[in-house]
Amino acid sequence: MGKKVLVSGGSRGIGAAVVEVFAAAGDRVVFLYHSNHAAAKSLCDRTGAMSIAVELAEADAACAAVEQAIQMLDGLDVLVCNAGVSHIAQICDTGDRDWKQICDTNLSSVFFLCRSASKYMVRQHSGRIVNVGSVWGRRGASCEVAYSASKAGVRGLTMALAKELAPSGITVNCVEPGVIATDMNACFSPEETLQLTEQIPMSRMGDPEEVAHVIAFLASDAASYVTGQCIGVDGGFGV
Repeated sequence: MGKKVLVSGGSRGIGAAVVEVFAAAGDRVVFLYHSNHAAAKSLCDRTGAMSIAVELAEADAACAAVEQAIQMLDGLDVLVCNAGVSHIAQICDTGDRDWKQICDTNLSSVFFLCRSASKYMVRQHSGRIVNVGSVWGRRGASCEVAYSASKAGVRGLTMALAKELAPSGITVNCVEPGVIATDMNACFSPEETLQLTEQIPMSRMGDPEEVAHVIAFLASDAASYVTGQCIGVDGGFGV
């Protein structure tokens, strides 16, 4: 019988690839998204997944979305926290509103979703949580202080929660993508993209599907003894 999977930030990029990989394996999937209704509908039509539009930066809304997803799926086996936004600017040009938006979306939403889902998973004494961090959360990025800090927070949250939930049969891991060919990285000019790929040992951007397959592994029975790990999917960029 397939798994019951909830994915945040699922309408595009890595999140959409995650939805597609789980759906292709015969799993039932609900994904959360913010406002791209056209992309969400297209993904539902292609995969048979279900969707919920939600503002994940708001605790009550995130909690309600998890509860709604559990009802739609008739349970929950896997939570993938993928929702995220970026902001490229020097620290002096990063305003209070920028900082709050990035931390609320990239870190607080992970806390809200994990808190809500773990209540259900603890009761059933099983579950898989996979958080999506970033190589920048491990090594930091110039002119991306807020983004790097938020993703470093995801790393710390993952390791702490893994220790807390392990006695309840729940694994918690983090995947840290490098430079992936998504809309988030479409802002770079060809010259900037070339400079980035020249720093990557594999000399190319990653594909969203390559991240999704690692997430699927961490959610599988094959990874039953893997928890508290932060796994780079970055072509060697984080080495």
